[in-house]
Amino acid sequence: MNFNDIEYERVNYEYIRKQYMKILHKIENSTDFSRVKSLIRKLNVYRKTVLTMNTVASIRFSINTNDEFYKAEKKYWDEYSPLFSDLDIDFYRVLLNSNFEEELKNEFGEQFYRYIKTLLDSFSKEIIVDLQEENLLMSEYTSLLASAKIDFDNRVCNLSDMSIYTSSNDENIRKNAIKAHTKFFEDNEEKFDELFDKLVKNRDKMAKKMGFDNFIELGYLLMNRTDYNAKMVSNLRENVIKKYVPLANELYRQQADRINVNKMTYYDEQLEFLDGNAKVVGDGNYIMEQGRKMYSEMSKETDEFINFLLKNNLFDVEARQAKAMGGYCSIVYDYNEPFIFGNFNGTVDDVDVLTHEAGHAFQVYMSRGEEMPELVFPTLDSCEIFSMSMEFFTYPWMDLFFAEDTEKYKKYHYDSAIKFLPYGALVDHFQHEIYAHPEYSPSRRKEIWRNLEKIYLPHREYSDLEFLERGGFWFRQGHIFKNPFYYIDYVLAQICALQFHDLMKVDREDAWNRYLEISKLGGRYSFLELVDIAKLENPFE
Repeated sequence: MNFNDIEYERVNYEYIRKQYMKILHKIENSTDFSRVKSLIRKLNVYRKTVLTMNTVASIRFSINTNDEFYKAEKKYWDEYSPLFSDLDIDFYRVLLNSNFEEELKNEFGEQFYRYIKTLLDSFSKEIIVDLQEENLLMSEYTSLLASAKIDFDNRVCNLSDMSIYTSSNDENIRKNAIKAHTKFFEDNEEKFDELFDKLVKNRDKMAKKMGFDNFIELGYLLMNRTDYNAKMVSNLRENVIKKYVPLANELYRQQADRINVNKMTYYDEQLEFLDGNAKVVGDGNYIMEQGRKMYSEMSKETDEFINFLLKNNLFDVEARQAKAMGGYCSIVYDYNEPFIFGNFNGTVDDVDVLTHEAGHAFQVYMSRGEEMPELVFPTLDSCEIFSMSMEFFTYPWMDLFFAEDTEKYKKYHYDSAIKFLPYGALVDHFQHEIYAHPEYSPSRRKEIWRNLEKIYLPHREYSDLEFLERGGFWFRQGHIFKNPFYYIDYVLAQICALQFHDLMKVDREDAWNRYLEISKLGGRYSFLELVDIAKLENPFE
């Protein structure tokens, strides 16, 4: 289905609730598993309609946060999605309490059973009002970021637009751009602090209503983690400090040598080469055309995939005023179609969107035969294996985008993968500290961030950027506001992606076949099970 042709219609909660109740009653009273399967398929029609309309409203709101119609629809879904989730919880409870445990496991896999148990254990009718409040606060954060209007270079820029200036090899442009970008967050410091404080206290309240000491354990359940825990993640962070912080420091030292500075400050971090960073040779349309060529040549499967996406307008990547920040891949469940959202800004990030988000989309495309919505995407830690590894699989085609700057890009990209690991662990550590101490004041939270920065990013020197020196950098990290405890998934997946990178250098065909195999498995296996199937080393070890 062409995304532009999808007709949006608000779903009536009461009508859907009645359909659920009828079908669940029949499932509870059925003694024939074939009958149960038929009823699940019937229920999935309604479930997918709900998911599809919610996703379409969210995407169209993201495309234009000033669109009054979709602003109202986003508000509707912020309020009603917890109520629809409650209906799904009733469905999961019926399945778990049925006499068909073995049949269900054989049909949908052991991981499906474990997965729906995390959903049951992380939800209660008591917290529906709190979930509604959380949704509204997260939407407010999205709108606050999208509201940025920065006067720079004789134009009005959003935050994404500023990237081309903050990485300029002209020192004055770079410094002024970083100051202007930072000023937006400093000018809105009170708003960001207030929003985050409300989110932390909201999540802590939900956890305590459900009998947890704090939000950390609930947060892990909400991330659907079934084969590792907070202690294993803490050990992973320690390993990152021991192994990757020294590696990253050496890369920053090499970078300082390349750009001819004795001591690198934050103003210099985004400049990789003295004569300028790798530059994309064309505009957004050119990048999309080269993307088609790249994926058409990569494999039979990626050829079918990219043509399917482009034919059905399953991309929106042009940066515009009032467009939400960031990039993501969603699923339009009625058709099991991926949709890629991004903000092209004329930097290397444009190509990273085309590779990273396309990695997510490719996995969805390869798993599109799954009937159960929960089995199209794996858990988020596994999802990121596909996105981050695809960035490396596309290396042989980077000359299409960078021409004579190709080697510059590869050097920047590979170094960034290593440099990311300490930052990713920092974000995770910060969230553990914050949710263990929800009573912390805004100033204390910033102090905690800056102290952790000195452990994970010891090279970082903010010079005269007083707001960042006080610990305000994390305001720009949307996952901290909207997706608590997600960020360590990127660390886990990056360690896997780096293994794929090394495997490619030995036997690219073998590496690709391993990637292709796990991309077809949807959500039927846990993170560590997928790692094992792909014959990768366990990132925790």
